[in-house]
Amino acid sequence: MLLVLGVYPAFVLAATYAQFFQADLPGGRNGPADAYRHSLASAIVAYTASPRCVEWVTAVMERGGQGNSARTMDAHNNLLGARIGANATSWSDMQAAIRDAVRHGAVDATDPDRITWLPPSRWQNRLY
Repeated sequence: MLLVLGVYPAFVLAATYAQFFQADLPGGRNGPADAYRHSLASAIVAYTASPRCVEWVTAVMERGGQGNSARTMDAHNNLLGARIGANATSWSDMQAAIRDAVRHGAVDATDPDRITWLPPSRWQNRLY
């Protein structure tokens, strides 16, 4: 069981970053790339495990979206990604739905069905 608990996060990170580096999006922190990374990782977890796992991680890691605009953005995108992953019929459909969501994302979007990121003045190019 401990092996699974150690391997699963590595699988999620590897699957996320394999797609993330190919996406070539701007704003590795607070921008579209950050939104893509969060929503994709959450979709992978919801697709392979449960959207409930995403809710737990978001509550802990992002304080449920409380505290600042970056945490709010991350929590929003995590939950959107979880919904996409939970409803996906295949791995490729899940990935395509996330890419499509990012294409239709926007600065400071509040619609729960739209990916969001912060204004370009807040973007950083680092990857974490």
